[in-house]
Amino acid sequence: MRTSRREFLQGAAGVLLGPPAAARPNLLFLFSDEHRAQSWPSEVTAPNMARLATQGVSFSRCVSNYPVCSPYRAMLLSGRWPFSTGVVDNGLPLRAEETSLGKVFRDAGYKTGYIGKWHLGQEGVFQSSRHGFDYWRPWYATNAHFDKSFYFDDEGKKYVPRGYNATLMTDQALGFLERHRADPWMLMVSWNPPHPNYRDAPTEQMKLYDPAGLPLRPNVTMKDARLERLRLDWQGYNAHITAVDAELGRLLRKLDELRLAENTIVIYTSDHGDMMGSQGRMGKRLPHEESALVPFLARWPGHIPAGITRPEFLGTIDLYPSLCALAGVGAPKHCEGRDLSSSFLGGESRAPDSAFLMHIDKHGASGGIQNPAPIFRGVRTTRYTYAAGETGP
Repeated sequence: MRTSRREFLQGAAGVLLGPPAAARPNLLFLFSDEHRAQSWPSEVTAPNMARLATQGVSFSRCVSNYPVCSPYRAMLLSGRWPFSTGVVDNGLPLRAEETSLGKVFRDAGYKTGYIGKWHLGQEGVFQSSRHGFDYWRPWYATNAHFDKSFYFDDEGKKYVPRGYNATLMTDQALGFLERHRADPWMLMVSWNPPHPNYRDAPTEQMKLYDPAGLPLRPNVTMKDARLERLRLDWQGYNAHITAVDAELGRLLRKLDELRLAENTIVIYTSDHGDMMGSQGRMGKRLPHEESALVPFLARWPGHIPAGITRPEFLGTIDLYPSLCALAGVGAPKHCEGRDLSSSFLGGESRAPDSAFLMHIDKHGASGGIQNPAPIFRGVRTTRYTYAAGETGP
């Protein structure tokens, strides 16, 4: 059968510009480190996050069940609790035998990629399992946001590129999208900011925030010199979030350019929050809202209703089965969370009426005490948080 010129051009355009709308959805999962829910949207300039919220769904009670970097990442990638995987503090490796999210999507025919902060093993991890990711670019030493972070290529060669590491990671992500525009793909990008170092945010974004004029939450108890240091940290923290938002914008524009936006599930969230002076504390590892509540935005045109807010609990443990269900990829039976994809799609909630919180170790890979934060287990309901530690409630 002969092919007309119009049919030929339409077919060629499909190859060049991406799959048709009826194809399996792509998944772009973007997450920063230490971005608390209280710092979006009211305290920061983040127009691209606002765009995602307008075009999709925002979860107002997205809870980091274990508000520490490595345990969150292990839950996200394995679908299992930290006491199941053994990743109960920072720097501990995710075992190769875990059925990772990357493996499930790869086995379903997706091109898979992971770019950015890894924090589930030490340098040289390129020699171990890639956890199902075809394109695998884990980054290390990411807390210094300019010129010191590094990554390995497939042969184990180390690169230390110059620049803001979130921008460099996004550059790699843009290349992945270009290469796989005609494939179904799943890409995870893990930016390090606004994790401290707070004060090395890009100059352009730092200029947007006056430390003296930043509003304080009512539960910030710091005074005098500590408060002045906090205000400078807060300036950088907000500036980093705005800088991450700019990288999000670059990826959204690339999806538009490649005509992939209509068939791509885009998610932005964070692994945990930051106290930023509330209760007199900095950092995470606590059951307080500033530590455990994170932003969660999701867009999928024509499927996820635009501009809605869902009030039910969405925990870290629920992300793996929910992402699989959204993409039509069967979630393995080992998942210990719930499939809450119906909430994404505007349907009836299947969420629990509470969220489990924990911080059950503080030794990490080194074996020595890493942090003075208390050991606790707790529960968050719509009205209360209750946590019990070694010394009582």
